[in-house]
Amino acid sequence: MNLKFPEGFVWGTSTAAAQVETASNHPWRGLKARDGYVFDRTTDHEKRRSEDAAFILRFGNIYRCGVDWSHLQTEPYAKFDKKVVAEYHSFFETLQKGGVRLMFVLHHFAHPNWFEEAGGWTKDENIPMFLDFVRQCIKHFSEYAAYWNTFNEPNVYAMNAFILGNFPPFKKGKYFTANRVLDNMGAAHDIAMAMIREKSDAPVGISLNTAYFEGTNPAGRLVAAFVRWWFMNRAARPFKKCQFWGLSYYAYMLFDPFPVDAIDRVEELEKRNIAHDKMWGYRPEGLGWVLRRFYKKYQKPIIITENGICTDDARQRISAIRDYLKVCHDAIQEGVDLRGYIHWSTWDNFEWHLGPTYRFGLVRVNFETMEREMTPAGLFYEEISRNNGFNV
Repeated sequence: MNLKFPEGFVWGTSTAAAQVETASNHPWRGLKARDGYVFDRTTDHEKRRSEDAAFILRFGNIYRCGVDWSHLQTEPYAKFDKKVVAEYHSFFETLQKGGVRLMFVLHHFAHPNWFEEAGGWTKDENIPMFLDFVRQCIKHFSEYAAYWNTFNEPNVYAMNAFILGNFPPFKKGKYFTANRVLDNMGAAHDIAMAMIREKSDAPVGISLNTAYFEGTNPAGRLVAAFVRWWFMNRAARPFKKCQFWGLSYYAYMLFDPFPVDAIDRVEELEKRNIAHDKMWGYRPEGLGWVLRRFYKKYQKPIIITENGICTDDARQRISAIRDYLKVCHDAIQEGVDLRGYIHWSTWDNFEWHLGPTYRFGLVRVNFETMEREMTPAGLFYEEISRNNGFNV
């Protein structure tokens, strides 16, 4: 049986500038990741744009990415560096000529050190700095954007930066600060959306991370219920003024009441016979629950802006793509207005505080030589995007 997706369904892949370009003057630079690699060189994307563009062009008609704010703007309210703008223009032109436009992401976990030193997202007086960056992005890059994400996964950023302490500025247990950060990002989103609407017809949304949370005992169920509420209700609240919901989904998260994942407690998952990748429990049907829930609640179009698994095994990645796309197809048949699927990620990148050996790429990167190699999973996804469907 062939599963066909609706006419006009969007296919593509995604990366983040900080994870693929050599680190510039932002707070991630110099971080020693869990796997021992240092956040610096990442994947040499700025030296391999033509090669990387050739891969991107094989994976659909949308590429979800951003630009390096700290590389473009060396101080508050400065004009963008013309040389850096020209490099991005050349890259985006190559994609556009090949039939690929952008879902342009304005903030993906990284911003300049000067913004961080001023208090970053914890202070509402810093919002105009971000909006100046937005204004210049609109000026220089809007012609390439078919969609905009003002923020990528603000819930992941707020949780990891101010509750778990994994992301810069590495604050732990600052729940109320995390909420303030979300609200400041939400205020910035509303203004940025209005700015974009003045200059562009491209739809504006965010990407919100989602997951399937479950408790394994009474205490775990309480924790799971709270995390579910905060992560997908409280965190979404400031971003309701959007034209579509971008949703990412990766994780089946258990609590007992402490988190049970494959990073720190893989033996617990295996003891329970729960399938997993290198980071989380694996439950594709959880994506279906998320899609139905969000569409019922907000009645707005949805695009899956990130989805994938962390694995070194291309066969496991192919199986996951099949599983997730079956779930997506079922949701569409049930009436969910799902308009696209963007796989994470185009090629292996530097997985934030964990490091580059936590792989998500359709294209494999040798992190000693930076050489790229198409994987069987990449060939499989290329075929899906070309045919707007696949055989089951």
